[in-house]
Amino acid sequence: MLATDASSNLALIPGTDWGMISMETKILIIEDDPVGLRYIRFTLEKHGYQVITAGNGLEGLRKARTEEPDLVILDVMLPGMDGYEICHRLRAEPATARLPILMFSARSQDKDKAVGRQVGADDYLTKPAEPSEIIRRVESLLS
Repeated sequence: MLATDASSNLALIPGTDWGMISMETKILIIEDDPVGLRYIRFTLEKHGYQVITAGNGLEGLRKARTEEPDLVILDVMLPGMDGYEICHRLRAEPATARLPILMFSARSQDKDKAVGRQVGADDYLTKPAEPSEIIRRVESLLS
């Protein structure tokens, strides 16, 4: 159970070294694999983040515009529009151009990571990843 600090929108997370995180921090996960989505969602929610999800690129773009997330976790291999195109489009729109983007994909070759950086990803994490590494990358991008 999370204890809250009444003077702010912060949660006190028992047993953590980092103390308080914002319950207002909203992360959009764009992922079509239900198992992968549950894994990432559980990891983030366990650490107090508010999570919104999209199962494809068009839905992800719409939610990035309307939900105003603080960070996007973006799979590369998605139906219809791939993660590279989504990232490129997010960077092209003034409202989402500065939104931190973590690409999270099973594509692990250096060329895949290079393309991710070229289209504007702030970081690229290869699946599978330990929950602690996901949280470390998210915290780094949010700081």
